[in-house]
Amino acid sequence: MKLSKRGEYGLKALIDLASQEDPQVLVQIKDVAQRQRIPVKFLEQIMLAMKNGGILHSRAGLGGGYSLARAADEITLGQVVRLLDGPLAPISCVSQMAYERCVCEDEATCGLRLAMLDVRNAIADILDKTTLADVSTRVERAQRAEKRPVRRTAPAKPAQRAKR
Repeated sequence: MKLSKRGEYGLKALIDLASQEDPQVLVQIKDVAQRQRIPVKFLEQIMLAMKNGGILHSRAGLGGGYSLARAADEITLGQVVRLLDGPLAPISCVSQMAYERCVCEDEATCGLRLAMLDVRNAIADILDKTTLADVSTRVERAQRAEKRPVRRTAPAKPAQRAKR
């Protein structure tokens, strides 16, 4: 599995949203794009996909923006990567989402398949157990260890709360 730019930028944007002082505050795409150094137009497409996938809420218009659709501890990296990049499996014969039979005579004893199944399972295990809240906490710890101010992003304007 190789994380695409779409997956990388999507995860960065979600980690940014999870790091907000108040995760219910709507955040504008341009602000996330600026903080994370992501092209705005590309981020718009990614955020729309995550909204359509149930990861984000949005509100258009003045005071509008995006917020997490669920709590940060309920959204896993695995959910996001699968939504944006598709299956985690390095080869299709070990995929749980997009299985395709391989050309091997006996799939059950194929050495490559057995090794790639271990890779797929290890990746899935880590990504499916790691939430946005976990990553946000790790970032805060790393910032403290480096003696940098913990960057909890405060809203730029009066707080607009997402309606659930």
